[in-house]
Amino acid sequence: MVKLDAERRRWDRRAGFPMERWTIGDSRNWICSLAQGQTLEVGVGTGLNLALYSHGVELTGIDVNPGMLAMARRRATELDRPVDLREGDAVLLPFPDASFDTVICTLAVCSVSDRDGAIAEMHRVLRPVGLLLLLDHLERRWIRGRPADLAIRMGFVPERRERLRLGLIERLAARKPATQ
Repeated sequence: MVKLDAERRRWDRRAGFPMERWTIGDSRNWICSLAQGQTLEVGVGTGLNLALYSHGVELTGIDVNPGMLAMARRRATELDRPVDLREGDAVLLPFPDASFDTVICTLAVCSVSDRDGAIAEMHRVLRPVGLLLLLDHLERRWIRGRPADLAIRMGFVPERRERLRLGLIERLAARKPATQ
């Protein structure tokens, strides 16, 4: 619990300073436009993506930080966007197996200490043939593989994988196989 509290304090400090759009280009729009059906956004943060989802998407967002979730709730209210926002950890998602058609994580895998565990949980809660959408930025600790690499090793089948900004930004659309 102490580790979780320290992580919350770190993200409290970052909550008012979201990444500038120019660094990731149209990636948030690209990712959110692909979401369908019941969608889970892991690491919803302050809700920067909320306005980008189509109205047919039934959205659930989870984040470890209550301060960021409060900002996301305000943003959802301002947008008149129905969204189920919950506090929780990416490595212990509080949902049954095969609950979602789409799972999205934009620029949040880097904040999770157990990246393999987080990707495994995304796999678990995604329905067969469901869509995983990831956006990440290059970090030194990706020596064992970027989130897209981890997802592919876990069995996701890539449909589209792109690197932008000289490889500093990567986005992935991948399917969970029908059976494994």
